[in-house]
Amino acid sequence: MEQTMIKTENLSKRSGSFALQDIHFELPAGYICGLIGENGAGKTTLLNILSGLYEYDGTIYIAGEEYRAHQMDLQQEIGFVFHEEWFDDWDSLIANSRHYGRYYKNYDEALLKTYFTRFRLDEKRKYKKLSKGEKLKFAFAFALAHHPKLLLLDEPSANFDQTFREEFHQILREFTADGTKSVILSTHITSDVDRFADYLLFLKEGKQLLYGDIESIRDAYRMVAGERYRLKAFGQRLIYMEETSVGCSALVRHSSHMEYDHTLKVWEPDTEELMYYLAKGAEHGRSN
Repeated sequence: MEQTMIKTENLSKRSGSFALQDIHFELPAGYICGLIGENGAGKTTLLNILSGLYEYDGTIYIAGEEYRAHQMDLQQEIGFVFHEEWFDDWDSLIANSRHYGRYYKNYDEALLKTYFTRFRLDEKRKYKKLSKGEKLKFAFAFALAHHPKLLLLDEPSANFDQTFREEFHQILREFTADGTKSVILSTHITSDVDRFADYLLFLKEGKQLLYGDIESIRDAYRMVAGERYRLKAFGQRLIYMEETSVGCSALVRHSSHMEYDHTLKVWEPDTEELMYYLAKGAEHGRSN
């Protein structure tokens, strides 16, 4: 039986005019969840809650333990890479690691140094002297070095070059390979989600628009293209249709027994198509 790594129930957070509302999902151990949504959708707010930085309403369970009741212990099991720079500018990477590593019972300097080598980071270099991409590599190495069970990553790969992005993807697969650890990765690079995410969580304006395993989501939708009146014939199954000068395309709810008019072009949507058409459908009052 699969262990549940993280489960949320009615998770909400209000901050000024923004509200994260009723987020509910369950991610098993051993999997990667792609967290997607437009800027301001609530992705960073959700990750800050899960990392213990924000108060919240609702309930969170991590590895079966209620978060509030065991937060100090559970935070030992969470590694995170955010864009906020909380390391000390004029300390070296190894000095920063030793200072902040004291807060983690499983901090492993030998493991950290293997990642320094793998990421081509000089442990004696001052943190302030690093590029943005190097700072994120260092934060990633440090997050891995205390043997977390859950990694929370807020769009780090957008600042990595293509070569290191491949390395990054490989490390995430290595991290989850034994089936006991999980990753939640916020990203704007939807092609990354298509390549290696197992689950997908889609937020829009603080609300959860879609959650599920990638295969089930792919099975539940189809993109179709053809004449307008043929697409309109899908009725309530039609989520959103886009008209252009060269024709019409739409996202529709799919089921295994459905048959499609032979004049239509039909294909499984990728993550970018799902994100765009579901968001447009929500704006026009069509639920997923």
